[in-house]
Amino acid sequence: MPRDLVVQIRQNPSADFTLLPSQGGPGYRPGPRGPEPLLPDRGDPGYRPGQRGSEPLDLEVSLRRHGTADLLHMSANRPGERSPLTRGHHAFLDVPATRLLQRAARLRTAWRDQLVNYQTTDEDGMPLAYPFASAVDLSDQVKLAENRMTELAEEGRYLLETMLEGPDRNLAEFRAFLVGALTEEGPLRVSFDSDLHLPWPMMAVDSGPGEPWKDFLGHRHQVEQTGSSYQRIQVDHPTRARAVTSLNTDATLESVGRAPEVRKLLEERTELTVRTESARFLEALAGAVLDEDLMYFWCHGQFVDNGTPFAQLAVRLSDTRDIDADLVRRQRRAHLDEPEALFRPFVLLNACHAGQSAAAELEHLGRALVELGARGVLGPQIEIPQVFAAEYAFAFLDLYLTGEFTAGEITRELARRFVDDYGNPLALTYSLHCGIDSILELTT
Repeated sequence: MPRDLVVQIRQNPSADFTLLPSQGGPGYRPGPRGPEPLLPDRGDPGYRPGQRGSEPLDLEVSLRRHGTADLLHMSANRPGERSPLTRGHHAFLDVPATRLLQRAARLRTAWRDQLVNYQTTDEDGMPLAYPFASAVDLSDQVKLAENRMTELAEEGRYLLETMLEGPDRNLAEFRAFLVGALTEEGPLRVSFDSDLHLPWPMMAVDSGPGEPWKDFLGHRHQVEQTGSSYQRIQVDHPTRARAVTSLNTDATLESVGRAPEVRKLLEERTELTVRTESARFLEALAGAVLDEDLMYFWCHGQFVDNGTPFAQLAVRLSDTRDIDADLVRRQRRAHLDEPEALFRPFVLLNACHAGQSAAAELEHLGRALVELGARGVLGPQIEIPQVFAAEYAFAFLDLYLTGEFTAGEITRELARRFVDDYGNPLALTYSLHCGIDSILELTT
């Protein structure tokens, strides 16, 4: 006997048949089908720059608040793998959300105090220098860096263990699955779809004796955090031979470290717009079409009073205007449902704390930009030294502007490169909010 089938429509990529949906996700390129190799490990004999790949996610993890309570539910699965459970691997956590956020803040504080604020002394105990804050190349102090990272790896494991600890049998089974997957030899492509903004790349597993860097998730795997709604449907755009970018900056930082070289790189390889005043940025944001491939912020970030017990992250250009999540939403609210509106940049938010949200998890600048259409946001979880931030930006942009590598590939590559070449672990503080597959699409 015929039966009616229940169908649930989860997405509307044509906007009720008013738009042509994208032919694929970020990084899609038409052409012959078939897998492409991942960017090889720098330790592999066949490694050479200039290779890229596009692979499905290896692990999808979800962390959700349960109703209005402080209760958390977590699930994980490998796409294409059957689970012994009807809804995949999942469990309710014992740790409440507030305590987990406190532990995350503790980890960020440990990185700040153990690295950025760490000061060496002479034989008499007199202060000498801040090695991690004053230089990028720490190759002559590798033992010092290893000692610091051993302690921070322990803190990273403590946060992961706190999240998953508990005697419940379901939780124990889930813990064994997730930790086992994260401890595998990678690299895996991991997406954490989370209601709580946590420093995932700075968490760590216990992989046995060896170099402490290899325990951090950001060193082992390509990692992103999501948590926004469905990707905004926008008009299709043709690829171009030369990328369109912007530099949104505080003029007082233009001569710091490699900042002049970063600007020269953008000028030589892209069509660049430079904005030093918030008014110009907000005016551009208010337009229906802001067609930039990459939006780079080189400025100060800080938590500011917003009339609640919890401060909110904002960035500043050369003036004193605070640019926060609510302000960018306000500027583009008129275009959220316009079929012809366009806003799709990958955003490098190179400002202190830019990858972090307020303790109350009320608002997050990166999440707001993603909700408005940005393909991903990359920023540091802690107060980052300016000389390192400029060096990281140059390294990231030099690879991203080739159009050959995804943001996920690059962030993991740089986490390893800065450790291997300079003995510097600060690249692990940079976290992706979406964008693991973001790639600069250029014509050949």
